[in-house]
Amino acid sequence: MYKKPLTEKIIRHLQNELENAVRAAEEAHLAATDDQSVAETQYDTLAIEAGYLAEGQSRRIVEFQNALAAYQQLELPAYNEKTGITLGHLVQLDGDTANKHWFFLGPGAAGYRTNIEGQSFTVITPHSPMGQALLGKFIYDDICVALGKGELNDFIAAVC
Repeated sequence: MYKKPLTEKIIRHLQNELENAVRAAEEAHLAATDDQSVAETQYDTLAIEAGYLAEGQSRRIVEFQNALAAYQQLELPAYNEKTGITLGHLVQLDGDTANKHWFFLGPGAAGYRTNIEGQSFTVITPHSPMGQALLGKFIYDDICVALGKGELNDFIAAVC
C-alpha cells in the first residue's frame, strides 16, 4: 500500500542526512587541523574539541551508511498471519485509526516522521520499546509499552 513510497522517502531522507554529516565532518576536520586552531596556551582546547566533533560526525556517517544499505536491501513482506509482525510491516494501533497514523518497523531512521496522501507515518526499529512490543505480534493482539513514567495500552488494529 504505502510501503514502497514510504521507503523511498526514508532513503531520500537518509541520503540528505548523510550528505549533511559528510559536510559537517569535513568542516570539523578542517577546523581541527587549521593553523588558527593551534593551542596558544594549555587552556586553549579548540583543536581538541574540533577533533572530537569530527570523530562524532564520522560515526554518524557510518550509521547513515549502514541504515541506507539496510533500506536498499529491505524486503517489504506482506503480512503473514502465521509469522506475525516483522521488519518491513506497517502497523496501526486502534488509538491511531482516527488520526490515520501508522508505525513502520524499519531497520533504521528511528523517529523519522512523514505524510503520504493524508496518512502519517513514524519509523520505529526493533530496538525501540514500541518495536519490541510489536515484533512477532498479530492483528488484534494487545500491547503494553512503557513510555517514560506512563504506559501505552492498546491493540493492533491493522497490519500490512
